[in-house]
Amino acid sequence: MQQLILCLKTASKTTRLSVHSNREQIFSITVRHSSEELSKFKFPREQYNFRKNTVLNELQKADIDVNDISIIVCKGGVIKPMQGGVYKVNDAMIKDLSQPMAEHESNLGVLIAEEIAKISKHDIQAVIVDPACVDELDDIAKISGLPEISRKSIMHTLSQRTVAKSYANTKGKNYNDVNVIVAHLGSGISVGAHKKGKIIDVNNGLNGDGPMSPARTGGLPVGQLIDLCYSGKYTKDELMLKIYKQGGMKAYLGTSNAIEIERKVNEGDEKAELIYKAIAYQVAKEIGALSTVLLGDVAAILITGGLAQSQFLIDEIMNRVMHLGDVIVFPGENEMNALAENGYKVLRGEIKVNEYK
Repeated sequence: MQQLILCLKTASKTTRLSVHSNREQIFSITVRHSSEELSKFKFPREQYNFRKNTVLNELQKADIDVNDISIIVCKGGVIKPMQGGVYKVNDAMIKDLSQPMAEHESNLGVLIAEEIAKISKHDIQAVIVDPACVDELDDIAKISGLPEISRKSIMHTLSQRTVAKSYANTKGKNYNDVNVIVAHLGSGISVGAHKKGKIIDVNNGLNGDGPMSPARTGGLPVGQLIDLCYSGKYTKDELMLKIYKQGGMKAYLGTSNAIEIERKVNEGDEKAELIYKAIAYQVAKEIGALSTVLLGDVAAILITGGLAQSQFLIDEIMNRVMHLGDVIVFPGENEMNALAENGYKVLRGEIKVNEYK
């Protein structure tokens, strides 16, 4: 029996969807949104109708009827901390997404999935898989230095877990039996320590921790940030936008386009080279720090995400971390296939679907 699986991933500048018939992909598209299109919206939550119409229009153009879909699988949004796995999209999740822990485009995919499930003439399952808010941190990793502030786990969970499992499979091992460090290099950057199936430490790759990225600041000197907060120059929302969307390479070089920046580097632009190298430097520092978390027992360092396609960045990182262990690059990401595989296993009853509370 044909059971269609719709996979959704809403990212900072793209809306990705694919449709699978059991394990066979029958449709896939990545819709790229221009800066001009997105400039109409101040916050990701304001993009909901725009993104929803994008998904519905692409399905219609592909002649795919939503009534033929059996399950919708999303990357998931930034909600309450949870263990990894598959979770049903329910009323509690939708309520929390109406006032999310953090602004992020991945929240939109869940809301769109719920809307498509509603308009269908039959029951469609809607689930999320390994969302950004998965929290498997060791207790010691949550200590910040101030009791009022606890370190949070917000990361590219699905991407990190997918490449860690892939690495384990290539070695004939189980993911639950290996220790690896995974660096996801994309619009945000998260570097995680995976210890026998759990991500026990990771920087908050969303709003102010770890390496800077194309448009995010990463960690900032706290005292100077406090001075900026009380300077009277910015509102809270404006500062959050600087940290989340207007920092990193964009703040220094006026663009977050890595291809454009790499072109400048190749043309001899010294400032562009310094900033580009700074990303690699900060990623390498994060990897080095996590090697101590794993007590030096690191089977491999895995690098993935869109920026992992840059040989310049990879070379810079490898020069600084190759003494820690094997470095293996997984350019781009394979999240859509991971979503589809989880959807297939849910339909077959091979994976438990957890209830979000």
